[in-house]
Amino acid sequence: MIGGAVERRYARALLELGSEVETLDALVEEISAVAESYEGSKELQAALENPLFPYQVKKNILAELAQTIGLGTIARNALFLLNDRRRMRSLPGIALSLREMNDKRKGLLRAEVVTAAPLSETYYARLQQQLEKMTGRKVALDKREDPQIIAGVITRIGDTVYDGSLRTRLQEIKHALTPST
Repeated sequence: MIGGAVERRYARALLELGSEVETLDALVEEISAVAESYEGSKELQAALENPLFPYQVKKNILAELAQTIGLGTIARNALFLLNDRRRMRSLPGIALSLREMNDKRKGLLRAEVVTAAPLSETYYARLQQQLEKMTGRKVALDKREDPQIIAGVITRIGDTVYDGSLRTRLQEIKHALTPST
């Protein structure tokens, strides 16, 4: 199977398990937290993906990680299964697919909001209301900061990008003032 299909299959299984025991939202957060830890540590990736590392050492690393993050039984067992099947590399994709499936199930649309600096919760609430009005669906905001945009806001919903950043405006002005050859 191709990578995306494998990730969706594991995510679908986790979605069903989480739904069965009515802990789906917590499971999504736990799997996302583990995936974030995995993506953020080259040492962890190297240890878990190295075929020369003994199985028990990898299992001990995962057990310690699960305890540190405070994973529930389902998330912990999923990690061990991915380790057993040598699919740890798929963990970030599984987490993403699981979140998307859970959002779709709830009728939720995710919007990534990038700002140069943190903004007030009032601003985010107004933005969320405006996006919900525009899309006709309930919207959840994923907030991120990027000082390179200088000022303003960039919002991405699926393939649609609303770019209100100062950096983009300055680039547009520069392009307009630069003579074309």
